[in-house]
Amino acid sequence: MSSTEELVFLPLGGVGEIGMNLGLYGYGPEDDRRWLIVDFGVSFAGPEMPGVDLVLPDIRFLEEERSRIDGIVITHAHEDHYGALTYLWKRLELPVYATPFTARLLEAKLIGDGADYQIPVTVVNQGDRFKAGIFDIELVTMTHSIPEPCALAIRIGGQLVLHSGDWKIDLTPGVGKAIDLQRLRELGDEGVDVFVCDSTNAVRDGVSPSEADVKEELTRIIKEAPNRVAVTTFASNVARMRAVAEAAMAAEREIVVIGRSMQRTVEIARDLGYLDGLAPFRDEETYGSLPRDKVVALCTGSQGEARAAMARIAGDQHRLIGLSAGDMVIFSSRTIPGNEKAVYGIINQLTQQGLQVVTDRDALVHVSGHPRRGELDQVYNLVRPKKVLPVHGEPLHLQCHKDFAESKGVKDVKIIRDGDMVRLHPGGLKVIDEAPAGILVRDGRLVAAPEETGVQERRKLSYGGCVTVSLILDGRGELLGDIDVVLFGMPDETEDGTPFEDAVRDAVYGAVISIPKSRRRDVELVREAARRAGRYAVVEHWGKKPLCKALVQRV
Repeated sequence: MSSTEELVFLPLGGVGEIGMNLGLYGYGPEDDRRWLIVDFGVSFAGPEMPGVDLVLPDIRFLEEERSRIDGIVITHAHEDHYGALTYLWKRLELPVYATPFTARLLEAKLIGDGADYQIPVTVVNQGDRFKAGIFDIELVTMTHSIPEPCALAIRIGGQLVLHSGDWKIDLTPGVGKAIDLQRLRELGDEGVDVFVCDSTNAVRDGVSPSEADVKEELTRIIKEAPNRVAVTTFASNVARMRAVAEAAMAAEREIVVIGRSMQRTVEIARDLGYLDGLAPFRDEETYGSLPRDKVVALCTGSQGEARAAMARIAGDQHRLIGLSAGDMVIFSSRTIPGNEKAVYGIINQLTQQGLQVVTDRDALVHVSGHPRRGELDQVYNLVRPKKVLPVHGEPLHLQCHKDFAESKGVKDVKIIRDGDMVRLHPGGLKVIDEAPAGILVRDGRLVAAPEETGVQERRKLSYGGCVTVSLILDGRGELLGDIDVVLFGMPDETEDGTPFEDAVRDAVYGAVISIPKSRRRDVELVREAARRAGRYAVVEHWGKKPLCKALVQRV
């Protein structure tokens, strides 16, 4: 094996997709690299995985390399960057480094999930420089739609890698520090060898508006509203929460916080000083006693989550909170791809009840936390990278980012995908190996590979239903009694009016008696013949392929 010391990057999530961010930096010879993990996120299951709660990165590679991993650094506390820690950290038990807000949210998340352990976190602050094993790490202050987002300046082997995390340029972020453009310029002067950068909004021209612009618009809308106002947003967006509170104060209204995750974030944000200067928020029990034109309800559920506050309010199922015709609901968020149907369902429910619904299509009530091309241009001018790896995006985003980087004169830009191990140094960017980069799913109380949880069969059930046939044979191979047929999720009758159970029963009977009696002693043979016949009968009469199970007993 080669003894050359190499610097490599290996994404196990978040490249070629939005969400589930997990990246590895490795340094050393091929047979003895030390590793640093950056972020440990989840993504959310779509309709193709019915019943699945969360999608997690496959960490087989990490488990194999565990003794060589120097730690986990979290760039910020969004679920797609830290959410998998609570489910997978016990498999690794590695040091975790995070800012105060992230550390507090992680602690609260573990309690909320009922974990019987805590994850020890080394708390570091924006601007700090520290060592994680052999890796020299500096947390560069960025702005995003959550407090304390950081880029990582990683110094190792004479190289400087800038890992952007999620960011945008916002000089008036509402809470926390503004992006440290001066420090980015200084890093550029030092010499950024590789820029591993967010691509989410690389398809969009211009510059994202500021949180201050959203606050101004929310203030106008809430002041003009004649009745109750409810605002739903991401529970982690403390700047938006503060903007809503300041808008409510300007309109002489009180804030009522609704939803456990929102209440948890409020408590943490107050402890860390992010809500200083604001009057205390009211709890749910006070909602009914406040005049209709003196209240703003701050609610969870901006993504249509069935158990969150907004869904329960829209369905008139909340114990304490109700809205009436003439009230207003503001969706101060973007809809994450895959959640559109759930969100539109709630919006339709609210509209049918005579409520006015305001989204970012109607007014500037939300801004993205990711950089458009105008912001990319400003930061590229500051850091002047020699090589670029676009990350955090689907293929279209990555390609647009690559085109942009090349337009800025960067000669070495490479699009990779999850599982590609790319050498950053020495030499140009080059994929030199692959690692397993699949997914795990959190399905109820279980965390496992999808094929181990029945998800694939559930998906088939949703399309073609299920057939179960049961029969009994005696020792001579004769059928005893009738063949039992049970159908799930299928039509009652065939096209010619025959009960579907009878059509399946006849097909299975014909298949079984066509087997010579001497061979019917082979239970497995009979079972497979019955299964195939039942399934084919459904295909023949319905045109769809169901799951089919056959139970054969010999007495």
